[in-house]
Amino acid sequence: MTKLQRVKCGIACLLVAASAQAQSKVVGLAPGPAVIRSERATSENLLRELDSSLEKVVAKVSPAVVQIVVKGYGPLEDHGHTDTSRIVQQHAIGAGVIVDPDGYIITNAHVVEGAERIRVILPAATDSTGEVPPIQAGQILDATLVGAHKQSDLALLKVQATHLPTVPLRSDVRIRQGELVFAIGSPEGLRDSVTMGVVSSIARQTDPDDPMIYVQTDAAINPGNSGGPLVDIDGNLVGINTFMLTETGGNEGLGFAIPAAIVNFDYQNLRTYGHVQRVSISARTQNITPTMAAGLGLARSWGAIISDVTEGGSAEAAGLQIEDIVLAIDGRSILGLPDFMAALYLHPADHVLKIDVLRGVTRLSFNVPVTVHHEKIEDLTDLPDLKKTLVRKLNIFVADLDDRVRPLLHSIRGDSGILVVAQGGVSNAVNTGLETGDIVRAIDRTPLQSTSQLMAMIRPLRSGDPVVLQIERDGKLQYLAFEIE
Repeated sequence: MTKLQRVKCGIACLLVAASAQAQSKVVGLAPGPAVIRSERATSENLLRELDSSLEKVVAKVSPAVVQIVVKGYGPLEDHGHTDTSRIVQQHAIGAGVIVDPDGYIITNAHVVEGAERIRVILPAATDSTGEVPPIQAGQILDATLVGAHKQSDLALLKVQATHLPTVPLRSDVRIRQGELVFAIGSPEGLRDSVTMGVVSSIARQTDPDDPMIYVQTDAAINPGNSGGPLVDIDGNLVGINTFMLTETGGNEGLGFAIPAAIVNFDYQNLRTYGHVQRVSISARTQNITPTMAAGLGLARSWGAIISDVTEGGSAEAAGLQIEDIVLAIDGRSILGLPDFMAALYLHPADHVLKIDVLRGVTRLSFNVPVTVHHEKIEDLTDLPDLKKTLVRKLNIFVADLDDRVRPLLHSIRGDSGILVVAQGGVSNAVNTGLETGDIVRAIDRTPLQSTSQLMAMIRPLRSGDPVVLQIERDGKLQYLAFEIE
């Protein structure tokens, strides 16, 4: 009998024993002392066995769960609202899980976003007496960011260490609704905290406009759990905890984890390329609703429908059309948009995608060549190395007009200048008039070619010195004049 079977048997036997006692009371039969002692002993043994099984799972996984402490810059948070145009210095605490003994750690992208320094605190090993020694200097390691993927909210870190305990990534672990799971992390900074719950849903889409799917659980997840593992009763990774839904700020039993299949896919990509290579077929899909089906006269009132096909794209070239209902991808049934996105997300970049659709009442199959979809930086605050480009006297973050920045700009009038990435978070700073997205062309008639040049020219200025900037805003040139404070 396996560990999981013993646990299930233990719970079932407890229920049977309770039912038998209840029935004996109903019919007026009082169990004898020997029966009562036997039932009590059985119940206690089953509870001890259950308790021991749960302890073994936690002991197996906890050594591979780390606390992540981040110092850096991020968007200003004000009463629950994020202002991406203003960046302030921040400290953050999250969790991560070691997935390779040579120091590779998976966590959430939002935990390390804008990080200037990332430190990893390894769990303290217990001795034979079970006492936990204090954290030693060798257990606190600096980490480097290998890569991150904002859409899935995953990041890969690397520390200089070997022979570390791990929670391996496996592709053959199946997750079931209702099974027991454990979340391990650092809620509110409390390292190595464990909570238990069940899988509420194996594929939950929390936002109809966001195709990402999650494992939903009622295991308590709070700030600081982000990036930690969600594991089953055998210690297998079933997801990376990423967020919770709450109206009060506390846990309400609505926690969400990134499924293990996506974690494994992103890990392989981030470790190999430093970014995630997802495929695209140049088509858009939506969930079918009963109202949509009735209005369009569709053959079914559920599933995923192709709502747009890009002109000249691979989907159009293969023969796909708007209003095709997707039945299967690579032989995998598609029941809705989450299934479609998961199948597309995990499809290899070097394989043709086979898609089965329903057009009217006719089933058709197509082989669609895929293209690699490269993620763009979503906004200017995502640019790396923000501290190096902080101009303190002007209270702005700037960046050179290099190949990372140019794709974010709609149109610019020349090659020279520097870009204003965001405003700083100092409330009493000088009012320069600069806005996020401005391109600073010149300072006091001197053309600017780099951020280092700007910083060198600003450094000797003192309070009261006049400054005139020539900037480009929305394709038009103008001057901004102010005094240093």
